[in-house]
Amino acid sequence: MRVDLLTREYPPKVYGGAGVHVTELAAVLAAHIEVQVRCFDGPRPDAVGVTGYDVPPGLTGANPALATLGVDLEIAADVAGADLVHSHTWYANLAGHLGGLLNDIPHVLSAHSLEPLRPWKAEQLGGGYAVSSWAERTSYEGAARVIAVSAGMRSDILRSYPQLDPEKVVVVHNGIDLDSWRRPEAAEVDAVAAKFGVDRSRPTVIFVGRITRQKGLPYLLQAVRELPAEVQIIMCAGAPDTPEIAAEVKDAFAQLTTRRTGVIWIDEMLPRAEVVGLLAASTVFVCPSIYEPLGIVNLEAMAVGLPVVASATGGIPEVVEDGVTGLLVPIEQVTDGTGTPVHPETFVRDLTAALTDLTSDPERAARMGAAGRTRAEEHFSWAAIGERTLEVYRGVLAER
Repeated sequence: MRVDLLTREYPPKVYGGAGVHVTELAAVLAAHIEVQVRCFDGPRPDAVGVTGYDVPPGLTGANPALATLGVDLEIAADVAGADLVHSHTWYANLAGHLGGLLNDIPHVLSAHSLEPLRPWKAEQLGGGYAVSSWAERTSYEGAARVIAVSAGMRSDILRSYPQLDPEKVVVVHNGIDLDSWRRPEAAEVDAVAAKFGVDRSRPTVIFVGRITRQKGLPYLLQAVRELPAEVQIIMCAGAPDTPEIAAEVKDAFAQLTTRRTGVIWIDEMLPRAEVVGLLAASTVFVCPSIYEPLGIVNLEAMAVGLPVVASATGGIPEVVEDGVTGLLVPIEQVTDGTGTPVHPETFVRDLTAALTDLTSDPERAARMGAAGRTRAEEHFSWAAIGERTLEVYRGVLAER
């Protein structure tokens, strides 16, 4: 069996959880079947079985959505010979849909996010948001299977696209590379902490994620204002969606630094080893997202042995076991697709309280962190996720 995995992100160009997912999935599947990866952001001459594509010359400088479709057309033309195509995110969904039609092969797609639930992307794409929404809807309606990364995501899919046959929408969770994400030796942690100016004597909250509306950074920055003075905050936050959200976060961060010490902002995409080191140097991981289909960053933190304080939205409650591996912060949200908290002051207050709770009780935080590592090992190994994905492929091909 040959499967072509279609994705915008692939090493060394990985920006978020979907890119991590495809990278790990490709590795685990390659032990069982032939895998070809087709990705964006140019050729990967040193990577075996990987073909990277640039935006066609005639579309450089065009609206990003049109540039994306240009790459999709080139990928669709190249999937001949595959038994099945499997696309990830709207960026590659239309490549899978058209490649499947062109070559009479089934198209499976994995849903890592949904355009109807990210209306703020109009800030980033302008009219291209209507194009990305059309591409996603068309691809979902034509797919042989839609894989949701959580049960919460499955519910969102069926609500957003009610014409889909529920039998064709299945759940396969994200996984975690348990060997790469584990607590390193103390000397390694100390070295990384020293590099970034982390004070190991202070209780520390860490955030890792892109600067985008869905990650809830403005709410986190408000919550941090009210944390006890001794608490340190590390923000590994980069790759902003738009100049506007970048400026908003930068201004809020600047204001925060006038109110308290121990605020560290790292705006570059760090190597995994350094992220692991910073996680291990911290007390609590925080995920204040207002939209999160699963939240692979929470799994990564749990695998390193950190408790997670996270908003109780999307697929997060399927990962973080409230009171056992961390604390879930209730969030009542408006239903217009933005995910905006109905009572933002209450959400911020509850987020502050949960972070204060765990940073003030390091022994409890450590127990939750150990439970998080166990949960990651028992429920989210890539071997299990790879086998479940192969079952989806076999089921689709059996219907041919």
